[in-house]
Amino acid sequence: MTYLPCVEIEPTQTATASVIWLHGLGANGHDFEPIVPELKLPADLPIRFVFPHAPEMPVTINGGYVMPAWYDILEMNIDRKVDETQLRLSASEVVKLIEREIERGVPANRIILAGFSQGGAVVYEAALSYDKPLAGLLCLSTYLATKDSVQRHEANKDIPVQVFHGSLDPVVPVSLGEDAFSTLKEWGYSVEYGDYPMEHSVCLEEIGDISEWLQGVLE
Repeated sequence: MTYLPCVEIEPTQTATASVIWLHGLGANGHDFEPIVPELKLPADLPIRFVFPHAPEMPVTINGGYVMPAWYDILEMNIDRKVDETQLRLSASEVVKLIEREIERGVPANRIILAGFSQGGAVVYEAALSYDKPLAGLLCLSTYLATKDSVQRHEANKDIPVQVFHGSLDPVVPVSLGEDAFSTLKEWGYSVEYGDYPMEHSVCLEEIGDISEWLQGVLE
């Protein structure tokens, strides 16, 4: 079995939970690594953080320039025309990482998927279609790219979902985060939404709220 290359941060004790966290377009697995100590998680909540690196591919909206990407973005419009085949392939790679965590002794219901921007679109697909109940889904400054095609699985109909977005985001407009939230609500998911006066990034207040949410779903 081959896996995406990953940056991994191990807790000081044996991990009892895992967070698989995907970066955005053009970044890599090191992008969110510095956030882990900022989360200030309690010592009695030993979490392994797994930050996979996206493969490199040409990206149409960037003139075909080759960069780390989870899928190609074909048109930069409000509806975000994307290569869904590539997105699903990335989601299948995330599922392999979930299965590896299970093999390492972390049950599915102690595994959280998280993603920023492009990475968020992939974890939406991976989590909603996964066939074992997961602990939670964290979606940062992202959008539900496969809203019309995702094959939702009953196993994760009760998954806690947290959506965070920047209200000043010029890259992924806040309306896309709100639309994902509304869609999940309509589908009957347990989803919460929060936004911050920031652009396409992460802020300190958000990091504090992420920490609180992680501790809540893993208590």
